[in-house]
Amino acid sequence: MSDDGLLTIASNHTVAETLARLQQALEAKDMTIFARIDHAAGAASVAMPLGPTELLIFGNPRGGTPLMQSNQTVGIDLPLKVLAWQDADGRNWLTYDDPVWFARRHHLGSAVDANVGALKRLLETVTQAAAE
Repeated sequence: MSDDGLLTIASNHTVAETLARLQQALEAKDMTIFARIDHAAGAASVAMPLGPTELLIFGNPRGGTPLMQSNQTVGIDLPLKVLAWQDADGRNWLTYDDPVWFARRHHLGSAVDANVGALKRLLETVTQAAAE
């Protein structure tokens, strides 16, 4: 885990393809997709340049509710989010918050360690599937 709680992995696909693959992997795991935000399109709408950058927001009450029962402030970090983006060299990436980091940030305690671990494994699994 990094100091800022962000985990980043390289993707072998474009930003749009990566998020489409991620969405498919999440839906196969019964996750609800709440929103897909195209930051580059937003920037273009005000005539500002921004490389491909899209955010997928998703979750499932079975995973998030136990964390919020432990400390409702974790709701600021839920639902889960994954950012797909392209750097200046044309490489594509996926970045997301490490659940262990936000569990520590909100002092969730050991009672929800299994839930936090399950979210971490889910994010690792779906991001790898999307990126490969």
